[in-house]
Amino acid sequence: MALTSKQRAMLRGLASKENVIVTVGKGGITENTVSEMNNALKARELVKGRVLETSLLSAREASETLCELCSAEAVQVIGNVFVLFRRNPQNPKIDLKKERKI
Repeated sequence: MALTSKQRAMLRGLASKENVIVTVGKGGITENTVSEMNNALKARELVKGRVLETSLLSAREASETLCELCSAEAVQVIGNVFVLFRRNPQNPKIDLKKERKI
């Protein structure tokens, strides 16, 4: 599911109030990082992550890798912080209704 620019803007606004949940350190993206991200996406749908300065990955690289491994959508990457979104099909928490033009 590709996000529209309006949906992405709405998710960026929601993410601004969230705390960082997942941290990528100097070990890079490990199985533990992927399972932590999957659990957080299942519970919250919108997850903010951070890449530490000691990491060999940039925030964009970490975001792209986690998107592939977790089947998520990248919402934004700013500095060392990234935001990912994945809808929970059984229990959706965030409503992404598309605006209809009439």
